[in-house]
Amino acid sequence: MDTHSALYELGRRRLQSLRNLPKRHPHSLADKMAEFGLSRRDFLKWTAGVSSMLALPLPFSNLVAEAAELADRVPLIWLHMAECTGCSESLVRADTPNLDSLIFDQISLEYHETLMAAAGWQAEENLDQALETYKGNYLLAIEGAVPTANNGAFLTLGCKGRTGLELVRKAAAGAAAIVSVGTCASFGGVQAAYPNPTGAKGVHQVVDKTVINLGGCPPSEKNIVGTLMYFIMFGKLPALDIYNRPKWAYGARVHDNCDRRGHFDAGEFVEQFGDNNAKQGFCLYKVGCKGPYTYNNCPTERFNHHTSWPIQAGHGCMGCSEPNFWDEMADFERPLGRQTLHGLDATADTIGSVILGAAAVGIGAHAVASIFARGIEE
Repeated sequence: MDTHSALYELGRRRLQSLRNLPKRHPHSLADKMAEFGLSRRDFLKWTAGVSSMLALPLPFSNLVAEAAELADRVPLIWLHMAECTGCSESLVRADTPNLDSLIFDQISLEYHETLMAAAGWQAEENLDQALETYKGNYLLAIEGAVPTANNGAFLTLGCKGRTGLELVRKAAAGAAAIVSVGTCASFGGVQAAYPNPTGAKGVHQVVDKTVINLGGCPPSEKNIVGTLMYFIMFGKLPALDIYNRPKWAYGARVHDNCDRRGHFDAGEFVEQFGDNNAKQGFCLYKVGCKGPYTYNNCPTERFNHHTSWPIQAGHGCMGCSEPNFWDEMADFERPLGRQTLHGLDATADTIGSVILGAAAVGIGAHAVASIFARGIEE
């Protein structure tokens, strides 16, 4: 049996086991789709798109469809730590619900501070009951960095006065899988930027289990829902990179699939925001784009129902899905090569006098040659 056949069989058995579990929503996904005017054709296009995004052959779209319909069988507990709620906003703040937001709504969301109606003691009791009732079976999503200084005292949550550090460790102990949603939960984010007085850390640094990191400030709704769907389908983690990010979402650099890559190769750069080159959509590398150093699928998946993404909107990539990006990628409107921290990397405007460390930063030699040919100088 080849790899895909074995994975398909795993998914089939997993979904059969979920089908035997009781429904937790009174209304089916089909009912919700009809309510918002989404057709079966829309659904099939979505399943094919998710299969492709997850780097699975088209036949897996059948599993995606079944997993979406059975999503209410998987309990999800979503905790908020030190963050801005932007990652939740990325998924749920839509003027018109799409299939990504409907699938998220279909999942049995047992606790989410932003979305639930309960508050105070009732909310705390709901959380504790969910942790106990679904122990070993729930999917745990965490948004925000975890302060660890002074035993976590910089983040105290709820009427029981528990620290975020305490709550994360308690919830992680009974989780079937853990997902850090966004760069703050994954790597600490802005809370962990120097001098980091609260000792903010990524979730994986405070628990002793494997954690899936969805880097991005925020990550796209596709990356969030795609990760949830993978776990629903197969009951296991996807292939991960060295930072525990799903390879299907973070396997290529922003630079590799950028709309403006052709201009980079041709040595055509924006010199300053608002100039004529900017109006022509030239490459943003010289005004600070960190696309060559950043791994994410922003160019292909985009944001806001696939509408746009930062580079399309006219600003360079900030490298927000990378560890320590607030410190290592700053400042965000100047190339890294102007800073001693990344001395091996020459910027486009000094390429005439300094040889670009192509191997160090992964920028193709053909691009270097094209810049030399155009005589880009300071």
